[in-house]
Amino acid sequence: MNTFLVILLVAAMAMVLFSLVRGVIAFLQSTKVDLQTGEQVDATEMQLKQNRAMMARVKWQAIAIVVIAILLGVAT
Repeated sequence: MNTFLVILLVAAMAMVLFSLVRGVIAFLQSTKVDLQTGEQVDATEMQLKQNRAMMARVKWQAIAIVVIAILLGVAT
């Protein structure tokens, strides 16, 4: 059981890192014009991509925290 949870934890941490890198890359691809113009009513495609990547990061972090809590609960 512990081995499975540790593998699950490592996989969740890898997904956190992957989604973080995807979000940072999407942020770096935003142009200066996109950041300076405030005339848009809705979000650009790049901003939506950044948002999806960061929400995925939060989801994977929550999963990792739950797995850690289960590991601590099983250990005692």
